[in-house]
Order: sequence, then structure tokens, then C-alpha cells
Amino acid sequence: MTHYLEEQATTFGDWAYIAIAKHFKKILKHEDNVIQDTDPEELHQMRVGMRRLRSAMAGFAPALALPKPAKEKTVGKIAKVLGTLRDFDVLGETIKNQYQPVLPEKEQKSLDEALKVLGKKRKKAFKEVEEILNSDRYFNLKQGFQSWLENPTYQEIGQISIHNVLADLLLPQVSKLMLHPGWLMGVMTEAGEIQPSENLSSQEVETLLETEGTTLHELRKEAKRSRYNMELFTQFYGDIYQDYLTDIKSVQSVLGEIQDGFVLSEFLTEVFGKDLSKAMPKLSEIFRQTRYQKWQEWEELQHKFLNPKTRKDLHIAILQPSLVKTELEATVN
Repeated sequence: MTHYLEEQATTFGDWAYIAIAKHFKKILKHEDNVIQDTDPEELHQMRVGMRRLRSAMAGFAPALALPKPAKEKTVGKIAKVLGTLRDFDVLGETIKNQYQPVLPEKEQKSLDEALKVLGKKRKKAFKEVEEILNSDRYFNLKQGFQSWLENPTYQEIGQISIHNVLADLLLPQVSKLMLHPGWLMGVMTEAGEIQPSENLSSQEVETLLETEGTTLHELRKEAKRSRYNMELFTQFYGDIYQDYLTDIKSVQSVLGEIQDGFVLSEFLTEVFGKDLSKAMPKLSEIFRQTRYQKWQEWEELQHKFLNPKTRKDLHIAILQPSLVKTELEATVN
């Protein structure tokens, strides 16, 4: 297998190889243990590897000339199957560790019933994971990547110095994030100026989330794409870039926790077949309190990213990567 060390990598193509190799290796490392189903963490790590691989394929796409079996679409489909199983694991852990211990005995017993239903759903999801990891599609995908890693081929632009293309790689995705309508949820605009809302009541927040929660969920996914894209290139930037990456990760995390509450509520409503506030009033109240707390955390990030200076400085940071070159690159040039 061909190898590139980070201290030797100079071109767009070199760094594409490093990213593909790193995440593909992670997937293979956890594959057997996922099939054995002995530790949920193995599934989590393989799913992360799949997501990161797909992100690397998208981020480095202009440089890559991958074989047909190594398709981003196929990676996405397999990641989705792994993700369904992982979601059930997270739901189960959340019910048992976060909510069940703080509930009245009656509601604890109700959650026992919910866990039984969840166990059946998980069993079905695991069967789908087994099937896809033993499928020709997955075998061909691995063969495609292995053959490419042994004899990598690139588009012509892959020969260009990585420093010359960084901004072009990063700004399109960051612009999609900054232009997402989710940032404007709950705010007013007056004469072209944004007026962020403040001191919304718990009920006002509930109403907003019920009517526009999908928009926030889509913003979370855009934040995740941006985070993965930016994390591909952290070695080329300094502290300001890293601070923005941390903030974008916080956006993804806070909005994810809001979404997780809705997912769990929907699951429990399906299990009990009636309004959750009637079936489990204490748990419903905890959900509302948690959403309101997370909304307040979200508002801080929202106000920060709606600030024109924040947005301008993010773009400037991306346009100014470190110009420090490795000894090898200096020699080649």
C-alpha cells in the first residue's frame, strides 16, 4: 500500500490520500466487532469512520479519481444502516441512564415496556447491519478503496499545492451554513437589520420548536457537514480557526440535544399510543425543561453567528491559512 506521511504531504492529492486512508482504516478496524455485536462503542466508531470517509470523499472530490465501486453514495447508504442501529443504542442508553432513575415508579415501569419495544426494533436493525456488511456491495466497496490506496490516481488539480486550494474547498460549505434559514428562527428583521429575540418564555419556545423544529434540525446537519469539512484541514490554521470550529461543533451538539428529545418523545408516543403528557407527565415536564435550557444555550450561539463581524472574521480566517511549508515542499518548489 502506498503511504504518505503528513510531514511529506504537499499537494491536494497527497492530503486526499491521507484522509481516505485514515478513515477507511478506522472502518476496517471495527468491522469484525460490529458484526459480533459485543460493544456498542464499536458500532459508534465504525459509523464515525463511515461518516468521516464520506466527508473526506466530498471534501477532496475535485482531486480524486476513485474506482466505480468506491462511491460516496454507497458509503452514505451503509452509514445510514449503521446509524439506525446506533440511534436505537443511544435511545436505550438515554432512557436507562438519564431518565429512568429520576422518574416516579409508575413511569419507570412504563419505560421498561418501552425498552422491550426498543429491543425488538434494535434486533431488526442489527439484522440489516449484518446483511449489508456481508453483502457484495460492501465487499466491492472495500475492494475499490483497497485497490485505489495501493495505486492512487488523481484528477489533474490534485497536483496543486494544498495551500492554493484551501479557501476554495472550505468557503462553499461554510457559506451554505451561514446562509441557512435556521439562524433566523425566532428573530425579527427591521430595515434590513436583525433583531434577535430575548427572554422567550418556555411556551413560546415550545411553539417555535413545534412549528419550525425541522428547520433547526436541517441547520444541525449543515453544521455537522461544515464541522467535518473544516476538521479535514485544521493543521493548516491557527487558534481563530479552531475557535470557530469549536463553536460550530457546539451548534451541532446543542441542536442535536434538542432533536434527541423530540425523537425520544415520538418513540414513546408511538409505544403508548397516546399523548405523552398524559402517559408520562413527569417525563414530559423534564423534556420541556431540557428543551428550554438547550434553547437558551442555542440563543447564545445564534446571536454570535448573526453578528456581522463574526461572519466576516470567519471568512477572513479561512482565507488566511498558515503559509509555513514543510522542508520537502520547500525543496520541491
